[in-house]
Amino acid sequence: MFFPSGFLWGTSTGAFNIEGAWAEDGKGESIWDQFGHEGHVYMNQTTDVACDSYYKSSYDVYLLRGLQPQLYKFSISWSRIFPAGVRNGFNSKGVDYYRQLISNLLDSNIEPMVTLFHWDLPQALQVLGGWQNESIIEAFVDYADFCFATFGHQVKFWITFHEPWVISYAGYGTGEHPPGITDPGVASYKVAHTILKAHAKVWHLYNDRYRSQQLGKVGLVLNSDWAEPKTPANAEDVRASERYLQFMLGWFAHPIFVNGDYPDILKAQIQEVNQQCSTTVAQLPLFTEEEKSWVKGTADFFGLSHYTSRLVSAGTNSTCTPGYESIGNFSLHVDPSWPQAASSWIHVVPWGLRRLLKFVSQEYTGTKIPIYIAGNGMPTQDGGDVINDTLRVDYFRRYINEALKAVKLDTVDVQSYITRSLVDGFEGPAGYSLKFGLHYVNFEDSNRPRTPKASSLNILNTIQTYRFFLCSPSCGHLRFSYLMPAL
Repeated sequence: MFFPSGFLWGTSTGAFNIEGAWAEDGKGESIWDQFGHEGHVYMNQTTDVACDSYYKSSYDVYLLRGLQPQLYKFSISWSRIFPAGVRNGFNSKGVDYYRQLISNLLDSNIEPMVTLFHWDLPQALQVLGGWQNESIIEAFVDYADFCFATFGHQVKFWITFHEPWVISYAGYGTGEHPPGITDPGVASYKVAHTILKAHAKVWHLYNDRYRSQQLGKVGLVLNSDWAEPKTPANAEDVRASERYLQFMLGWFAHPIFVNGDYPDILKAQIQEVNQQCSTTVAQLPLFTEEEKSWVKGTADFFGLSHYTSRLVSAGTNSTCTPGYESIGNFSLHVDPSWPQAASSWIHVVPWGLRRLLKFVSQEYTGTKIPIYIAGNGMPTQDGGDVINDTLRVDYFRRYINEALKAVKLDTVDVQSYITRSLVDGFEGPAGYSLKFGLHYVNFEDSNRPRTPKASSLNILNTIQTYRFFLCSPSCGHLRFSYLMPAL
């Protein structure tokens, strides 16, 4: 049993995670630069140098060639292109950096998958209100227009937003990410609304102006856990798990892939909470009928990132204090038998990926829209044996096998698997303490040397094996068993 012909393997990074050179060659300040400088990150770490990939991109491509992927998903730093967030006086050195990176990838037979926004908003735009200010939509469209015109003849895969749930929830709900706003009842929903409209406008821009010449695809990457009822025989827990999926994934997927509007479950739950509390605990913006028709269908693929699963039960402590769980009326749990990764929020639950893929196919994509697994992985801790990352090797083996089951047994149209990430990097509030990379980076060394981990060899072997079995129609009768356990 093996993946279909044309299946795409890849790995990924984000600009603020790896580039460094935070104020060099004309780059403007981003919200992550300021967040680190204000001391909000583990051990006061910053993005100032990170992996130094701005100066080491050629070596990173060399590492990629060693993995032999078909795709490399990376992001453009908006403030490296437009230092103040707007087109006036674009930064030519930033443009040259990305042009060279894209050319090096293509010369290495690796397709670039380019993300326009991976969380690092120009600080100059945050001062104006960031994603709470709808005027940012035009600024984002102008930035996207510049990128399509400048790089689009070489790029076939575009991602508008990477994990907008994280932007809305962690940036404007809990405040764990910049801009550090704690307003889960109003700001989170306003930001999500703005992002959805910005995404739709960029998709239409590409569709109307660039698609016929550049022949690329435009989508976005949505992150989601799988939600399993804590007690499957309990109807309340079943409904709570459905609410959790709709509050996390449906919040963004339903408008784009179903009908241009938020899920009924989400709307009904927020209305119920507000009625019970006799006050506005949460405020979900409304789409006009014109906006609904304009947002619906604005993705050429469904990008999905997935790391873990949750057991979900109905909420027990009803409160009128705005919060993610209180608004959604659910409680989150984990099975104590699930292994925990170095990060407290990631537990290893491989079967959750298969169930999530089947859910996405049934709810959103069917046979018309391909699913790209655009982020999957787990971190290990800093210290100890950082090279022999056997836990990550096992994680990848088991999760890839569940993706294979979804494809072959559930007939889900999955067309890519992209690991997180090529190298260790800056992991948000955790700084450099969590290691997601296939290559270890020594952040104590000013040269930032990279060393392949055991997981990089595992991914190489996986890619090579599948490439062998996808050699031609004549090898279609062969059965795949190396690395993957029997199904």
